Amino acid sequence: MNINKQTLELGVKPSCIRNVFSYAKQRALEIGEENVFDYSLGNPSVAPPDEINQTVKELLDKESSVLIHGYTMSPGDMNVRKIVAENINERFNQNLTFKNIYMTCGAAASLTITLKAILNAGEEVIAFAPFFPEYSVFTENAGAKLVVSEPEEGTLYVDLKDFESRINKNTRAVIINSPNNPSGVVYPEYIIKGVCEILNKKQKEYGETIYLICDEPYRELVYDDLKVPYIMDYYDNSFVCYSFSKALSLPGERIGYIATNPKMDYVDEVFFSICGAGRSLGYVCAPSLFQQVIAKNINVKVDVNVYKENRDILYNALLSYGYTCVHPDGAFYLLVKTFGDTAIEFCETAKKFELMLVPCDDFCLDGYVRLAYCCDKQKIINSLPAFEKLAKYYKK
Repeated sequence: MNINKQTLELGVKPSCIRNVFSYAKQRALEIGEENVFDYSLGNPSVAPPDEINQTVKELLDKESSVLIHGYTMSPGDMNVRKIVAENINERFNQNLTFKNIYMTCGAAASLTITLKAILNAGEEVIAFAPFFPEYSVFTENAGAKLVVSEPEEGTLYVDLKDFESRINKNTRAVIINSPNNPSGVVYPEYIIKGVCEILNKKQKEYGETIYLICDEPYRELVYDDLKVPYIMDYYDNSFVCYSFSKALSLPGERIGYIATNPKMDYVDEVFFSICGAGRSLGYVCAPSLFQQVIAKNINVKVDVNVYKENRDILYNALLSYGYTCVHPDGAFYLLVKTFGDTAIEFCETAKKFELMLVPCDDFCLDGYVRLAYCCDKQKIINSLPAFEKLAKYYKK
């Protein structure tokens, strides 16, 4: 058999999230969906805003098929890119043009393209644990090595001393994700400033550019009017990899963008490299219809209060049962500490109560499980007795 062993391994072994999701679907067929409490997949339960469906209908009825079904320019429709750039400028006081925007098939494509564009074989990328497991896949696919920076215990903020110790002459990029998947933690401004100060110092020390890639599909999903710092305010050599999947409940439509900081070193050459990376990976011309949908709904957002209510119900109940949880200020994930067992063992025990939880080992965090609470509120309420039974099982 003459095939790529690395891709075979990725295909044979699904991600930890998809693995639990598949098991949950199987159990639902066996005992009924209402009896399975699936907290595996970050699939938004909130419907897209009404404006989205209305725009789709209007585009299909009124616009030419070339505009909505035909090819755009490889980096995306120029007018759409202009609207995205202007929106960033208005919201975050930046100075981008359409030349800084590359439309993509969601955040995964944004990250994959960006890493491919800036990395050479043997270079290193630092990610702050806990992080989305696919970061390692994307980095290795670009021929580089992923280095893990351990978090502060308890807060799960970036440990600045640990981070600085991980940087060396081979470090070419750092990925930061806030609001964070899997923790829901939002890094405060002093953490962002600390990361950027260290990077500026290390750039001077090594005489090489170190890029900061901000992965932020959850930017709009924050609670209690919390501010999420915009990375371009703090670091010149920065990218923003954005997706509308969560902000508009459109994960299956695969639409997002890469934004390059206009103050970046050799920004024009970097953008051309992004274009080349998109070409080499086959990621050119993001879905035309949804480029137009985004352009007409650039300021529309889902109601995050639905997720906030889910969070409060689940978080407060689990605390009352004796669980230790990391309080999430954004996204729609809750980290729960296991009762003594490893995370994998804990998740297997939870299955006895039809609770489908994701172990955080692949997120580079031991002793925790992730709960995606972007599900129906009644499903969460119905699952609470199972969580209480699970806690009592361990307390015995």
